[in-house]
Amino acid sequence: MSQLTMIALDLVAVGVLTFALYFARHRRRDLLVAYLIVNVGVMAVTVMLADSAVGVGLGLGLFGVLSIIRLRSSEIAQHEVAYYFASLALGLIAGLGAAGFASETTSLVSVYVAPALMAMILLVMTFGDHPGLFRAYRHQTVTLDAAIADEPTLRVRLENLLGARVHSLTVTKLDLVNDTTMVDVRYRLTNGARSSGTTATPPIAHGAHDNLEAAQR
Repeated sequence: MSQLTMIALDLVAVGVLTFALYFARHRRRDLLVAYLIVNVGVMAVTVMLADSAVGVGLGLGLFGVLSIIRLRSSEIAQHEVAYYFASLALGLIAGLGAAGFASETTSLVSVYVAPALMAMILLVMTFGDHPGLFRAYRHQTVTLDAAIADEPTLRVRLENLLGARVHSLTVTKLDLVNDTTMVDVRYRLTNGARSSGTTATPPIAHGAHDNLEAAQR
């Protein structure tokens, strides 16, 4: 295995991560270029820094810059943050492995450990983000058209609305003036709602309709 082979291995790995795993499951095109450039950029910079006499200092500066990057465009979910980290980790491992082949003595880390670690990251993302894993568990922010301060009553209202068993709920806003309640709820769909692929929503009293503020995630 050579330095170019390690770089090619990283390109294959990030291709599997972005196209075969992320896009095939979540269909968000705008993040593909972000994952790709983070991976390739980190790999390229790592190769150059590892072959530099001042690599340690510049490396610390690189991670300082990465640590202050804020994603300001649109809100991303936690699983998308995980893909960011996986893309960065693949590039870093591949860069260090490729730099190892450029040295006079090629270590076992470059030959065996680096490819194994890259394969492990892909394996974890394959199973950890699998659509069938805990598929009945959901998380939403719900706005009810009534100010409900009593938690048992609120739980029953949410379970009837969502057709699910509520595991935890947190009231984020209780508006007694406008008669609304905003609650963060985590729940598990019942067998009937899960088999139909939709959330059961029975009629709501007084002709009002509760607003599901956030998409299921």
